Amino acid sequence: MNFQFSEDDLEQVALEWFEELGYTVKKGREISETGITPERESDKDVVLDNRLERALRRINPDLHNNAIQQAIHEISIEKSPNSIENNRIFHEMITNGIEVEHYNEDGETINDLVYIFDFNNPENNDFLAVNQLIVVNGDDNKRPDVVLFINGLPVVVIELKSSTNESVGVEDGYHQLETYKMKIPQLFNHNAVLVTSDGINTKAGSMTADYDRFMTWRTKDGKTEASSTMASLDVLIHGMLNKEVLLDLIRHFTLFQDDGKGNIVKILAAYHQYYAVNKAVDRAIEATSDQGDGKGGVIWHTQGSGKSLTMVFFSGKLIQKLNNPTLVVVTDRNDLDNQLHSTFVKSKGRSGKGLLRQTPKQADSRKELKELLSVESGGIVFTTMQKFEPEEGKVTMDALTERRNVIVMADEAHRTQYGFSASYDEKGEGIKYGYAKYLRDALPNASFVGFTGTPVSSTDKNTQMVFGNYIDVYDMTQAVEDGSTVKIYYESRIIPLNLPTDLDIDAAYDDITSGQEDDVKTRLKSKWSRIEALSGSEQRVH
Repeated sequence: MNFQFSEDDLEQVALEWFEELGYTVKKGREISETGITPERESDKDVVLDNRLERALRRINPDLHNNAIQQAIHEISIEKSPNSIENNRIFHEMITNGIEVEHYNEDGETINDLVYIFDFNNPENNDFLAVNQLIVVNGDDNKRPDVVLFINGLPVVVIELKSSTNESVGVEDGYHQLETYKMKIPQLFNHNAVLVTSDGINTKAGSMTADYDRFMTWRTKDGKTEASSTMASLDVLIHGMLNKEVLLDLIRHFTLFQDDGKGNIVKILAAYHQYYAVNKAVDRAIEATSDQGDGKGGVIWHTQGSGKSLTMVFFSGKLIQKLNNPTLVVVTDRNDLDNQLHSTFVKSKGRSGKGLLRQTPKQADSRKELKELLSVESGGIVFTTMQKFEPEEGKVTMDALTERRNVIVMADEAHRTQYGFSASYDEKGEGIKYGYAKYLRDALPNASFVGFTGTPVSSTDKNTQMVFGNYIDVYDMTQAVEDGSTVKIYYESRIIPLNLPTDLDIDAAYDDITSGQEDDVKTRLKSKWSRIEALSGSEQRVH
């Protein structure tokens, strides 16, 4: 189907979709200081104070007025001249609550925690969609097409472009959002998602994402991908910006990393990561229950599609859902262990209040591994497969912990070293088993979740015995379509090795090697005349 939208038509239909989802819809001029239902004292203001106060009282009904007022103050003031730093601080307030200190009528000091959003009950929050909201900053006056508010805070900014105008498109919408960030930065202190769309093509991303990191949301329900006959903005609004999913994305699928150069990078999960993690968390909770079988399943997300971050998001949400779990991240090489550990460490947040809320630990020895696994308060432990091996002369490994709330996350779970099979060691050390057996010996009551970038063979019984069946699949075709993975083209052709007729190589060679012994001349001539050397020369390969 060939969709054609003018910008005004697209804006109106978007507002209708938000109304379907239960959002209140208002025009920007209606809530301005001179509007029929004013909610702003001036066009500089981006926080709707009355909505915010009503929401805080509703979500925190037992708190004193002083605590509510202090929380509003903390939310409204800028803590840094850097917009992304303000955004990070605010996100910590959302996820952890705001710590306030105030005095009661008797003059006693009271410490309270004020929550901004009700993540457990989406309908207890206030959702508002506003079009053409004028925002002023100094001499700059900008008007984003649609802004979404939760509890009076602007969390989504949407820029729309006409699909009938071939000279502008989705990327122009992205650049318009970049302009807004520079000209009216106060609008982005509380931002969660940026969206650009012409109706046909729609992409969403975080406020630090480059255009190539903006992504399409391809499903409304997480079960089936939308067909090409469905407008992409419709899919994103109903699939990503419905109340439940938007709150979940803000709470569990947003993280901040340091890039190593002093800059903050904000990362928002893609749709395939979001749905895979939620399915994996549900399966892990079931696997760790008293009736569970310990098989958490396998996530196959093709290489280049963000598997490491999927593991981070999974860890972050699982930590909050289970009671102090211990997560054991297992790889089969030290370099992979270091890489994955680095990704997790960067995701813990500057203040330790980020998605993971703790510092992941690496076990450098079996002794340290046992010590880390014995910690009842849980944690995230990184180790290699080779540390799960019995002491010399034993065919079984002693249990390191018998707790049930231990989740093993195995990277590249399909590899052969995760097997159960036994073999006789020709060096005379007796029977040796695959590491899967030793893992089970060491962690007899643990549950296992596998992550892989390549498909598990249908004949691979070991992987199924340890982890169970697929939880989620995101294959190469989907990744290429989404731009997560790029195509590689191979062109088979023969390039002749003919030399110019006027080039006398033998004479030139004799001249260059005139001072060498005959056997050296012969050896060098043999080496450099091989077909591999000729085929790979710099003059021939471009």
